[in-house]
Amino acid sequence: MRQYDKLFIGGEWKSPVNKELLEIRSPHDQSIIGLAAQASPEDIDLAVAAAKNAFENGPWPKMTPGEREAVVSRFNELHAARADEIATLITSENGTPSWFTNGIQHSLSEQTNAYLRASKSFGWEETLNDGKGPMIRREPVGVVAAIIPWNAPNQSALAKMIPALLAGCPVILKASPETSLDALLLGEIFEQAGLPSGVVSIVPAGRETSEYLVSHPGVDKIAFTGSTGAGRRIASIAGEQLKRVSLELGGKSATIILDDADLEMAVQGLKYTSFVNNGESCVAHTRVLVSRNRYEEAVDLIKTMTESLVVGNPSDSATFIGPMVREDQQKRVQSYIELGIQEGARLVTGGTDIPAGLEGGYYVKPTVFADVNNSMRIAQEEIFGPVLVVIPYEDEADAVRIANDSPYGLGGGVWSGTLEHGLEIARQIRTGYFVVNGAMASYEGPFGGYKASGIGREFGVVGLGAYVEHKAINI
Repeated sequence: MRQYDKLFIGGEWKSPVNKELLEIRSPHDQSIIGLAAQASPEDIDLAVAAAKNAFENGPWPKMTPGEREAVVSRFNELHAARADEIATLITSENGTPSWFTNGIQHSLSEQTNAYLRASKSFGWEETLNDGKGPMIRREPVGVVAAIIPWNAPNQSALAKMIPALLAGCPVILKASPETSLDALLLGEIFEQAGLPSGVVSIVPAGRETSEYLVSHPGVDKIAFTGSTGAGRRIASIAGEQLKRVSLELGGKSATIILDDADLEMAVQGLKYTSFVNNGESCVAHTRVLVSRNRYEEAVDLIKTMTESLVVGNPSDSATFIGPMVREDQQKRVQSYIELGIQEGARLVTGGTDIPAGLEGGYYVKPTVFADVNNSMRIAQEEIFGPVLVVIPYEDEADAVRIANDSPYGLGGGVWSGTLEHGLEIARQIRTGYFVVNGAMASYEGPFGGYKASGIGREFGVVGLGAYVEHKAINI
């Protein structure tokens, strides 16, 4: 059992004001897997003061980009060496299956390397008009509060912390209580990497303390991943104080299966694009759009694929779907399944019963609904669990209309017999992230959403630019 009785504040391990440790329990069987300190507003004050001092008086913002890159590279090496350990810990904390956590943890070295490449090519200082001016400087925005959810915690943390650090910003990471252990483990690695005093703090905490951090006058920028509702609240606070803000929020992504697509390949692709991370993923493709010409064939294939998914202990390598992170999340997903039945959708497979033998955990059967109208709540609202809706369309124009008929605009995809046909559809969908024929995402390209899916972008040069202010010096 792992235990952290201190918080990582300003690069030092400090006892929290509240000495009571939170029990971190497995969503698989509710066994205790660790104990972790939780931050209070007084601890936040200390973290902000340390970060503010580091920004105004410390060496980090004044270092050259290359000097900061060297420290981040050292961190990346240390972090990569512990990928297996961190993956195992996260699977225990939040129930994501080991195939997913192992895959994502081993990809984070490349995520950081992409930011390092962006830093090396970034125009930190340049003079326009053939050297005649003005001079453009990109300077660190200030103290950054990085606030992350529990579903992919290390990935979300580093997607914000690494570009902020490369830009010269001190960072306060506010992790979710459910994944306190892997967050505080990051503190061990940052300590080894040799960052100056005050530059990094890691403070797991609940909602009230999180809001205190967001509203703290010493914070210059908020970088948040989470629900659209929470994002709206953060944006309102940031607006009052004119803080810089980036928000990576919810989604209700649609996959369009065109008539010229390989249907069996597309359905096998849905196994990953739709059910990834137990469906607890903002980019999960939970609306599947199929033409009436192939609708019943597709529904049958999706049913067979879904029923083949192994549900069980997330630590077992054979498991594809693990438990929901908490009991309230389990009940939320079950309530949406009940709602789908009430709305008149056809329950193809799954339902509200807990899978046999897994009653001790927060499990939900992978569920598929057919004969869904896009106006139904199960087609419009983010469920954040292993629930798919299959929606028929009349023609491709209708498919595009349905895909865009959503308050969200984060992700999506298309399956087509040709790349050109797929790109033709992709150009018409209003989302920030899109895949053709199940393509893998790149950490070089920007990631973020349109509409209620957020503000701003992460990854690569665009993501690095979210942590700088632009200064024009006229010569």
